[in-house]
Amino acid sequence: MSFNLADKPLAERAALEDEKSRLFELWQNNLGKAKGEAARLFGERAKRKGKWAEWVRAELDGMSPPELANMVRSEVNRLMAANK
Repeated sequence: MSFNLADKPLAERAALEDEKSRLFELWQNNLGKAKGEAARLFGERAKRKGKWAEWVRAELDGMSPPELANMVRSEVNRLMAANK
């Protein structure tokens, strides 16, 4: 199995490039929102204590689109790593 895009048919390469462009645009348009949501979730950490991780998972599961939830998850993880 080859992972070289040059070996893929033109239609498949075009579909991959379209998806890449869509995800980049989504990232550009939602980075600020993702950082704000992550800050909000992280800000609840002291108040929710031991239930915080469970609450964050529920909040992330409720976010749409899933790509935004992944961005927020990454930002929460970054904030947690910075505050160790």
